[in-house]
Amino acid sequence: MVTIRKYSKQHDEANVMQLIANEDGWDYANSDMAKQYKAALEQSVTYVAYYDNQICGYSRSLNDCGFYIYVCDLLVSPTYRGHSIGKQLMECIYAHYPNHVVYVMSGVDGYYEKVGYSKEGSIYLVPNPSV
Repeated sequence: MVTIRKYSKQHDEANVMQLIANEDGWDYANSDMAKQYKAALEQSVTYVAYYDNQICGYSRSLNDCGFYIYVCDLLVSPTYRGHSIGKQLMECIYAHYPNHVVYVMSGVDGYYEKVGYSKEGSIYLVPNPSV
């Protein structure tokens, strides 16, 4: 049975950071980003999913002052993929924010298209003139 609840720094931080560290291509757990990302987990709308007391996924979103919810991160451990855990994490957002439009910022379009989401617009990187 999967249990999903709001993130707690005390109970979940180490587990979420280990889940991220185990995922190829996710740099948030490296020494350069970990401190900042831990703060982001606390300040964001973050949910964690556990299966038999083992973390199996999480989501991190931003609340845009009551207008929109932007899902920044959604990660399910490879062991638990294909069991609708990502979908359940997204359903938590809808349950807690029923009057908000929810957007996903993702580089994994195939997953979101598979679960029936439609692509809306695009995102652009603004170059930093000081770099």
